[in-house]
Amino acid sequence: MRKFVLMLFAAVVPLCHAESVPLLLRQPTISKTEIVFTYGGDLWSVARDGGEARRLTSALGTNIGAKFSPDGSMIAFTGRYAGNADVYVMPASGGQPKRLTYHPAADEVIGWTPDSKSVVFRSTRHSYYRFSNKLFTVPVTGGPAGEIPLPIAEEGSLSPDASHLAYVPHGQWQPAWKHYRGGQTTPIWIADLKDSSVQKIPRENSNDFSPMWVGNTIYFLSDRNGSASLFAYDLGTKQVREVVKNDGFDFKSASAGPGAIVIEQFGALKLYDLNSGQVKNINVTVSGDLPELRSQFVKVEPGRLRNLSLSPAGVRVVAEAWGEIFTIPSDKGDIRNLTHSPAVADRDPAWSPDGKWICYFSDEPGEYELQIREQNGMGAVKHISLGNPPSYFYTPVWSPDNKKVAYTDKRLNVWIADVATGKLTKADTDRYDTPNRNLLPAWSPDSKWLTYTKQLTEPSARGGRVLARPGQSISDLRWPERRGVRQLRQERKVPLLHRQHRRRTGAKLA
Repeated sequence: MRKFVLMLFAAVVPLCHAESVPLLLRQPTISKTEIVFTYGGDLWSVARDGGEARRLTSALGTNIGAKFSPDGSMIAFTGRYAGNADVYVMPASGGQPKRLTYHPAADEVIGWTPDSKSVVFRSTRHSYYRFSNKLFTVPVTGGPAGEIPLPIAEEGSLSPDASHLAYVPHGQWQPAWKHYRGGQTTPIWIADLKDSSVQKIPRENSNDFSPMWVGNTIYFLSDRNGSASLFAYDLGTKQVREVVKNDGFDFKSASAGPGAIVIEQFGALKLYDLNSGQVKNINVTVSGDLPELRSQFVKVEPGRLRNLSLSPAGVRVVAEAWGEIFTIPSDKGDIRNLTHSPAVADRDPAWSPDGKWICYFSDEPGEYELQIREQNGMGAVKHISLGNPPSYFYTPVWSPDNKKVAYTDKRLNVWIADVATGKLTKADTDRYDTPNRNLLPAWSPDSKWLTYTKQLTEPSARGGRVLARPGQSISDLRWPERRGVRQLRQERKVPLLHRQHRRRTGAKLA
């Protein structure tokens, strides 16, 4: 196949700053007068009451994790100006960033010492286990870093006298699992830095993070009551209370400053007033020259190709890359972009057995639907709605007679779509999920049967493959004696037709 790395296409992304659209403002920090946040990989500053933001950095790499110094004069952040993640500082009003760390390990800012003289950061530079960070301090004037005497630590906040540290001892390799209650849940401990002894903030296996030491109270985020919200631990009474009730999207990060805590929620900012206990939204407008949003040519590297499907004649391949659907010649011919929809996610293409059609999933209408178009990209597109509630869909498989498409969804269902009428039929539902999405539908040669893998309920059964007629729901039938359904073989994860069916139809396996 000809090398695909030479093919370029125009990527056009509309720029929209409507107030109803989240701007993805991340990791905010707050001073007496300003809020600084990350947007588009750079730092921006806005007045504490909101308004038009101004850009502070313009690096080719990403700048994240900004933290105001306690006196409000400086901003520390994690920058990648030289490729590696290192600690930088700059004046709060803006200016030339100054690099403070040069170690080849990733050095990531998490805060300041109370006297504003040193930046606190995490790093694996002295770690025995490369995934476990330790905490360090580096003078704002420059110089060698000093290690905080704790064996592991992920984030933390020093007490006003710098004698104690409220910290999260370990991180999570997949921190986005909502309501996760496994072995990686994160507690918050309070360490006495004189002897490294710790006491623990009360919890029952919740995810606690973003500790903020304010006076005699430690504020933090936690999902102990549902969605991650703001809590407070009183050092005198040793009691935890929820200070902001949150029934919406998780609070993702928070940072304390003079008289307030700024909170990130779903790409937007909120301000919690420490004196009144009131919460208000901060309206921010971002405008500027953003290179990422310009129309541009993008090289499609081989590693970007996903979900390849060979044409029946074997002369072209259809593939997904950058949310577009392409067909690629094996020898002669041009690479074709069939969709030309850079603002839309088109994915999972499949070539019809007769070679005339290509189907794929597209979120063009807002939620994913099945689209079918001619393989040359000409003609009208057929739209098949995939019903409610919306979902993510996977692996469309054409029937050999080109009349049906089988596919699966994230709710563990096997579906069959009729190409002519758009009618949807649920064939079955798996009993529990696995990381491999084992349903794997496959058609018989006569298009009358569909095979797929389903998890079994018997203690001795570890999986099996079933055979069902298209259009027949089998979720209400008893296993293994089902009408029109046969268990084929346990522990098979590839298409397999029942021997009796092969003898009856003359079907042959590929």
